[in-house]
Amino acid sequence: MVGTVLVNFDALLREDDPPVFLVECAKGTSAFLLTCDHAGREIPHKLASLSLSEHELSTHVAWDLGVAALGRRLSARLDAFLIMHNYSRLVIDANRPPGAPDSIPTLCERTRIAANEGLSSSAARKRFEEVFQPYHQRIRDELEARSARACPSVLVALHSFTPVYLDKRRRWHVGVLYGRDPRLGRLVREGLRSDGALIVGDNQPYSVSEASDYTIIVHGEQRGIPHVELEIRQDLLASESDVQSWAERLGGVLEAAALHLFPT
Repeated sequence: MVGTVLVNFDALLREDDPPVFLVECAKGTSAFLLTCDHAGREIPHKLASLSLSEHELSTHVAWDLGVAALGRRLSARLDAFLIMHNYSRLVIDANRPPGAPDSIPTLCERTRIAANEGLSSSAARKRFEEVFQPYHQRIRDELEARSARACPSVLVALHSFTPVYLDKRRRWHVGVLYGRDPRLGRLVREGLRSDGALIVGDNQPYSVSEASDYTIIVHGEQRGIPHVELEIRQDLLASESDVQSWAERLGGVLEAAALHLFPT
């Protein structure tokens, strides 16, 4: 007798959709845990590209350009666990609290995402359950496993930002973001500022709050582990050599900061 395979036709993701996230260097020996919330630009097949053009989906509107390559290089540099979200922030933003106004955006800069307008609660719930939650559960599982082994963890959330937003040029090369716990953020900020050629934003071009952020709030601040969010300007990640240079720079600064936090 052949068993019957039950298929959930109500599910958002199909078998031929990409996985929600990718993990690299899963057995890394470093205390660092790297996240890339906006590494990917995938859209579930059922959402038909959200009716957006290939050009729109290739811009910063849909994902953080250059951050996946940076994450991989930095992971290799630090021997650090790396998790990268595969789906576009336009499906559901992995770094927004569920239910926040821009969790499932209808406008990104000047790009209207009409397919997200008037979304039903059941449709929004599917995106949360299938695209948002598995990614954060994997981060949670990793941190809890480390805690059970009495291994320290340092959370670093990697992002990139567009050099021009709403016609305003952003002068910073890199932004260091943190909320109520500035331990790691301040060390990284000062480490980066030791290079006089860099313009380093202190909670610029964004700031962190429970209303606007999720990853470092939930997995860092609420757990009480050192954490920081780093924003690199996208035009500075345009080539392989640029990415390698930033990986080396950030790797050195993060290692020096960790020595202050965990003196041997």
